[in-house]
Amino acid sequence: MTPEKQTILLVDDEPDILTFIGYNLKKEGYHVLTARDGQEAIILARRHEPHLIILDVMMPGMDGIETCRELKRIPSLSRTIITFLTARSEDYSQLAGFDAGGDDYISKPIKPGLLISRVKALLRRYRSSEEIQTTEPDTGLRIDRERYVVIRDDETIVLPRKEFELLCLLHSKPHRVFTREEILSAVWGNQVIVGDRTIDVHIRKLREKIGQGYIQTVKGVGYKYVPVNAQS
Repeated sequence: MTPEKQTILLVDDEPDILTFIGYNLKKEGYHVLTARDGQEAIILARRHEPHLIILDVMMPGMDGIETCRELKRIPSLSRTIITFLTARSEDYSQLAGFDAGGDDYISKPIKPGLLISRVKALLRRYRSSEEIQTTEPDTGLRIDRERYVVIRDDETIVLPRKEFELLCLLHSKPHRVFTREEILSAVWGNQVIVGDRTIDVHIRKLREKIGQGYIQTVKGVGYKYVPVNAQS
């Protein structure tokens, strides 16, 4: 699939952002659509079925999180990749974005070269998803976010907050590998300095409590959640 055939929907209420990012994407040959709010984004997404949606989080009216949830309810967009655009100064946890169905996030301001690199990586993920049209339902492990508990078979497991948030993050995208940087940013935030060892300890404790097979290590990259009926 060549860039000329790839459509990107850019959603942001700031005209300067739309102009800057749109210009750099068009230079690479992408077909770029722009929207100033969530409602307009949903209309354009239904009409054009973009390969990638770059969605600002903080927008008046329908914010990025709510817009993402609405987009995920549209069957024709089931393979569309959604990445959030967030300002580093915003007090925002990427966990909320992943929980809403987002696939990734990009921090702004961002340099053009890095932007294009991230976009290319995200679009490769879209192509990969074409090979997997359906995902098997998980069995044996459920997450109750309202009660902050995990249910395995008939057993209720209570986890400390960080362990619970880490599990929610991995569980939100089965089979998707989350890098250590993504995990640190989403669960601990950019303002908290923790080391890789912190993640390893929390993963070890999670495995002890929910079972060894659910969370798999991808050496040198990070971790992924594997549904029980997909385990060999």
